[in-house]
Amino acid sequence: MSVIQELVAKARTDLAAVANVAEDQIEVVETRYVEWRDASLGCPEQGQMYAQVITPGYLIRLRADGQEYEYHTTLTSVKLCDE
Repeated sequence: MSVIQELVAKARTDLAAVANVAEDQIEVVETRYVEWRDASLGCPEQGQMYAQVITPGYLIRLRADGQEYEYHTTLTSVKLCDE
């Protein structure tokens, strides 16, 4: 399994729990390689400090029950970005 396939699988598993839907009901809308400006992955949380280092990863957009969700990743982990 490729890195992006593993990350999409992690994002789908997370979204299934968050949105309370079956994984097979989740549609992949977009996957795109990104170099995030810092370790916040483009989703900074208020009051947190992040390493100021270019962080390679992916933007993964998923759709469940008509709503889109955006995940920002490193090359090993996923984060739901609810900006």
